[in-house]
Amino acid sequence: MKRKLIVAVSVAGMMAGVAACGGGSGSEGKSGKTEAASKELTVWTMNGSAPKAWIDEVNKEFAAKHPGVTVKVVEQEWTDIQTKITAALSENTPPDVLELGNTQTVGYAVTGGLADLTADKAKLGGDAWSKGMLASGEVDGKLYAAPWYAANRLVIYDKKAYEKAGITPPKTRDEWVANLEKLKTSDPSSQPIYLPGQSWYVLAGLIWDEGGDLAVKDGAKWKGQLSTPQAASAMEFYKKLQSYSTAPKDKDEALPQQSTDVIPKGGVASWIGLGWEAQGALKALKAAGKDTEFGYFPIPGKTADKPGSVFLGGSNLAVAERSKNKELAKEWLALAAGKDQMTKYAVATEGALLPNQASANFAAAPGSFAESMAKAAVSGKITPVTAGWGAVETEPNPIKQFMTKVLKGEDVAKAGADADKEIASRINK
Repeated sequence: MKRKLIVAVSVAGMMAGVAACGGGSGSEGKSGKTEAASKELTVWTMNGSAPKAWIDEVNKEFAAKHPGVTVKVVEQEWTDIQTKITAALSENTPPDVLELGNTQTVGYAVTGGLADLTADKAKLGGDAWSKGMLASGEVDGKLYAAPWYAANRLVIYDKKAYEKAGITPPKTRDEWVANLEKLKTSDPSSQPIYLPGQSWYVLAGLIWDEGGDLAVKDGAKWKGQLSTPQAASAMEFYKKLQSYSTAPKDKDEALPQQSTDVIPKGGVASWIGLGWEAQGALKALKAAGKDTEFGYFPIPGKTADKPGSVFLGGSNLAVAERSKNKELAKEWLALAAGKDQMTKYAVATEGALLPNQASANFAAAPGSFAESMAKAAVSGKITPVTAGWGAVETEPNPIKQFMTKVLKGEDVAKAGADADKEIASRINK
């Protein structure tokens, strides 16, 4: 599944129109029940998020309870999606249920675009949801979205390359670097690791491991944290890892797309990626007539007692504040985010994504991506939960720029200070 869990446009800046249009309650009367006038429920999902067999099963179960209601599922592309969602939420006929990136949700909530689901949390099955995932759907103690799924990155390695070098998956950062050195000696023509200079989600995990963060709240304002000793230490370790790679220092993992444009060409002993990327790479390798077999392990931590921190990217499901069918939308949401359907979802995605509750986890095969992802997820975190965060990720992303500057020789403290100024300027708008 082609997933790219990054924010492309500033939520806060674009969404003023949502608040300006007000938070109407649609066509629901004082009883809170949906009027019978509208018999169509519109659901927006993102490309690659909802396997057809699964979404058909959800709609079949919903139709059994509401035979007169048609569910129209519209698949959207991630490119410029925030502009489209912002416009839709300000209209009188928005989608009733919509998928939102977990770093985007708070921006739509604070500007009035999403329905308050706090009173419906129990009916939606909220008591079983992962607390780590749930955090991205709550603002000031109120619930605005149900967590749907999440995913985190792993180190993906060529088993033959590791066997040739006489190494096994590492448990610590030091062991990891030692392995890369052995891979370099074992096959000088191959990259021990493919690591683009701007894989900032990887850097975020390293910063969290150092006890730092990308940004923190200081009074009423937010400030960047890339000029801190913790960020400097994390960036120096990233620089060490990147020294074993010939990947561009000024590009991220999608430019070129590592799973389909780089790995299938060969000459890479390991790389860092998501489940859908591993699946895509294996498919491309098979098509090229190569019999590469992947192994997987969590990004190592500083010590062996727990894996390194990882960005827990994913999506939430929300109900539009201006929906004409709020109660029906909540019932559909309760099905989609409930244990039964989430268990089927985990199976449908072949364990490439983590469901919103542990009880629905995919029964992963030993040695699979899903097994290692679940192990790594215990150290999962998300970016700062604030409406301004989307603006930070807008290109040119100052975190990416910071990384490239340091990798090209600029002083880490100076590069961090410059990045912090830009982060503060964007996040506090």
